Amino acid sequence: MKRNIVVVEAVSTGANFIRDIVNRNYNPIILNTRIEETEENQAYMEIRRIAKEKMDFDVEVLSEKDSYEETLEMVRRYDPLIIVPGSERAVVLANKLSYDLGLKCNNIENIDAMTLKVKMQERIAEAGLRHIRGRVVSSVEEAIDYYDEEGLDDVVVKPTYGAGSVGVKICQNKEEMIGSLNEMFDSVNVYGDKLTEMVVQECIKGEEYVVNTVSCNGDHRVTTIMKYSKTKTEEGGNVYESTHFVYELGLGEAELVEYAYDVADALGIRYGPIHGEYMIDDRGPVLIEVNCRPMGFNLDAEYVDKVSGQHETDSVLDAYLNPDKFYFERNRGYRLYAHGCLKHFIVPKDIVAESYPMAHISNRLKSHYMTSQGIIEDAQLFVKTQDLETTGGTVYLVHDDGYVLQQDLDFLRSIEKKAFELVLSEDSDKKAFVEDDLPLENIRSVLERIKGYGSQLFVTDQILDGVDFLQVSPDEIDDVKGDFNSVVVNLNKSIVGLRNDEIAYLFLRIIDRVKVGGIIAIPESTYQFIPHGRAGVEALIKVLDLRIELPLHNLGKMVIASKR
Repeated sequence: MKRNIVVVEAVSTGANFIRDIVNRNYNPIILNTRIEETEENQAYMEIRRIAKEKMDFDVEVLSEKDSYEETLEMVRRYDPLIIVPGSERAVVLANKLSYDLGLKCNNIENIDAMTLKVKMQERIAEAGLRHIRGRVVSSVEEAIDYYDEEGLDDVVVKPTYGAGSVGVKICQNKEEMIGSLNEMFDSVNVYGDKLTEMVVQECIKGEEYVVNTVSCNGDHRVTTIMKYSKTKTEEGGNVYESTHFVYELGLGEAELVEYAYDVADALGIRYGPIHGEYMIDDRGPVLIEVNCRPMGFNLDAEYVDKVSGQHETDSVLDAYLNPDKFYFERNRGYRLYAHGCLKHFIVPKDIVAESYPMAHISNRLKSHYMTSQGIIEDAQLFVKTQDLETTGGTVYLVHDDGYVLQQDLDFLRSIEKKAFELVLSEDSDKKAFVEDDLPLENIRSVLERIKGYGSQLFVTDQILDGVDFLQVSPDEIDDVKGDFNSVVVNLNKSIVGLRNDEIAYLFLRIIDRVKVGGIIAIPESTYQFIPHGRAGVEALIKVLDLRIELPLHNLGKMVIASKR
């Protein structure tokens, strides 16, 4: 009979535990912590639902009982081999159950230092490690007293526990701190819990890293190292812009890993994962916080395998169930097999989005693995990005060539900055009026000037008489076979009624019809109806690796591009 392994809160990257457990011929069981079904908790309930839907297996799901004793006895009946946490919300319960059932775990006496942001700083300070000054406050007045006592300048305010930078504010002075605390007190954290206490910490300025480690009987090894690119919003939010896997160690990064091991020792970690966040400044590395669970970002197991040849949940199971594999990987050293990066889209303002053009664009990138933006039904509100939970989606990139990946990342950054409607689109703002008979002089001039290029395709709403090249409507583009030396586009009426994601998809298919060495011409009378106009059509051209050419004199406003 298969032994049971319990995963407390199998969500986000922690959901990968389920397949890993099945693949090791064990039986996974999910234990969900107790949570009230209130409006504040709906977001977390949705995270659970999505995670469960993605699972390939029918998994038994248990719910935490009203009392801990009842929960303990319920889990005891399943005689689990191990109990692992799948999210931050699960760390306390998973460790407590493991400890009381005599399973491999971390000492319950260390649980506060493992989960509470100020306590972990106090613990590493006791061990003689560099730490960040901070205090838990339950009122604005307490925060002011602490600020004045310590002579602080820039500070960070954040919940006592949480994830994804939700509720984290960088404050440049006392007034900003007071404003942020007034906003946060009595709101809810990422798990829907009411915030009655906040942490005020000195602000460390430097480069921010993640060191993901796994521990086996008190020995630690690195699985992946990542580096954040973040930016501060006007409101003080700390916004993720991109996250890079560190391909090989650079200056100061080996010292960072040594420090991460020292932190794990100081916290008394013997088994399981640490998702540790650190800063490196002129003085070296310092801990921001640890999260004793798999890292977030909804990382697909196959994606991380492509980057590093392993993924965290499987490595965690090695630490518990297969120590030989754990030590083999530790002795093998830090080796990545590809370059990896996550691009997080920063929503510049509150948007009621009706479509995701990016879903059709990003998958044309050479390093594209996956785009995660959710599903829009009719219209969906995206608030201005303040943390990881309020991004406009994430594109996961991976490629053997770091230069190719960087080019793709720069392209996505360019769209985000110059043509955001190609990320999230408010289609209701589109221009809706088109003249019945647009003049075709410019189009005729273009067709005449490129006649010598060879085979021509004219994608048009207005059919021309007396010409000897192929003319098709946008509805017929999928019926066209082969590629052409030149493609000219004359669309307006037919695209006004389309959603912006449909327009992007249509033009990508049209641009695909250009032969290597051939050209495409798109006049203003067409590109004005594309999201973000000229910049938008140039983005669609660039994603397919065409070269934007110099404009031709006396030809009117026209985007011309060639296929390399």
